Amino acid sequence: MKNRLKVLRAERDWSQADLAERLSVSRQTINAIETEKYDPSLPLALKMGRLFDQCVEKIFLDTEQ
Repeated sequence: MKNRLKVLRAERDWSQADLAERLSVSRQTINAIETEKYDPSLPLALKMGRLFDQCVEKIFLDTEQ
C-alpha cells in the first residue's frame, strides 16, 4: 500500500528510529512500511494518524481503486 510516511517523517526531521520509538515499534517495521513491504495493522495506522494529526486516508493511499 502506498503511503506518505517517509515524507511526513522527513518534514519533522525524524529518523526511522525516532518514529519507531514514538510508535513503540522497531526501526525495521518503519522501514518495511515506508518501502511498501508491510502494511501496518489498523491500531498502528490509527496511532500514526494521531501522531501526525492526519486521518489515515491522508497517510495511506488506496491503490486498488
